[in-house]
Amino acid sequence: MSTPARQMTIREVLQLRPVRRLWVAQIVSVFGDFLAIFAVLSYVSFNLHATAAEVTGISVSFMIPFALIGPVAGVFVDRWNVKRTMIASDLIRSALALGLVFTASLGQVYAILFLLSAVSAFFVPAQTVTLRTIVPREGLLAANSLVQQAFQIMRIFSPALAGAMVGWFGASSCYYVDSVSFIVSASLIWTLVIAREPVVPSKDSHPLQSVLNDLMVGVKFIFTHATISFVIMAMAAGMFAISCFGPLIAVYVRDELQAGSVAFGIINALIGVGMIGGTLIMSRFAQKISKTHLALWGLVTMGACGVVLAAFKSIAAASISMFGVGVGVVFVFVSAQTLMQGQTPMELIGRVSSSVMSVLCIAQLVGLLFSGSLAQTLGIRNLFYASAAMLLLMSVFGYFRLPQQPATSPAPAEQPSAAS
Repeated sequence: MSTPARQMTIREVLQLRPVRRLWVAQIVSVFGDFLAIFAVLSYVSFNLHATAAEVTGISVSFMIPFALIGPVAGVFVDRWNVKRTMIASDLIRSALALGLVFTASLGQVYAILFLLSAVSAFFVPAQTVTLRTIVPREGLLAANSLVQQAFQIMRIFSPALAGAMVGWFGASSCYYVDSVSFIVSASLIWTLVIAREPVVPSKDSHPLQSVLNDLMVGVKFIFTHATISFVIMAMAAGMFAISCFGPLIAVYVRDELQAGSVAFGIINALIGVGMIGGTLIMSRFAQKISKTHLALWGLVTMGACGVVLAAFKSIAAASISMFGVGVGVVFVFVSAQTLMQGQTPMELIGRVSSSVMSVLCIAQLVGLLFSGSLAQTLGIRNLFYASAAMLLLMSVFGYFRLPQQPATSPAPAEQPSAAS
């Protein structure tokens, strides 16, 4: 088996000016998003006195558009100018975020979050196309690690700041910041030069038929490409497991570990810490291990940590397990995302990435909606065992299914575009 091509480090990728600008744009946007989400949760919980089911509806209303609209959005992302698509998405989301200031009912909150998600369903695959365009193949792993790193850092620090802003200035302050963050993001994206020719739709068929044909081309590519189809299944399995672990950790800490809220906060936070740690060490492992095997090791790590979590009822074991789950998640998701970007033809990246996004949202919704009932039927520890077994079986299946070669494409690497 040949040696994987040398992977760029995070520092080397950040030396590319377009990557820095896109990364900063994402940090600003994600920061604003988290402020707004926590402000919404605070507002509906304490001002509108929403029930648990109504609060859960916030997550559901945000994920459904990704699941349903995502695949079709990918068709148009492949056809449209991605730079204009991202800028337009940011500006529309800025206006929608501002609309949260004027919401007075739960239905209005649901509607705006649904629309925000629907517009984001176009932005996310467009961003994936942009990364593939401005980053050389050997830098995609580090670039995707940066994306995950920014997301997790903002996820850890935003809640405390959002709580303080809501307490001092009211929920509207977070919505204003979110609205401005989208404008800043659009301004940074406007400075990028993105060299990518859009796909020209066929003029011989009805517009609806043309969209369906393009959609099926993307679906066919996914199901006939062994690596792409497997990494999508691996990401879905990882997302399902996280969706099962996340909501039930509090109950597990309370009932099985006989501990309180402090222990729960530490254990829960360690998932994010593990994910940040994973992004920092991935490039080092990628110098010796192919991306396919990095994804497999991620599944094994998540499965093994799930077994430890269920088998050893102690705060120390739970802490180590959640940290390990976070590391494993990053190995799976970043490797899978990089494989998808590197092995998908440029003209199909929008459709393939949006389909991945759709599958992940469905897996997350299934995990969130059924984890509680499954835990009542099987017991929390048995559910953890079952999730771990699924991940370990998936890794064995992948070991025999995936091509035993470095996760690099034989095609020549695209050169990063210069920023204007």
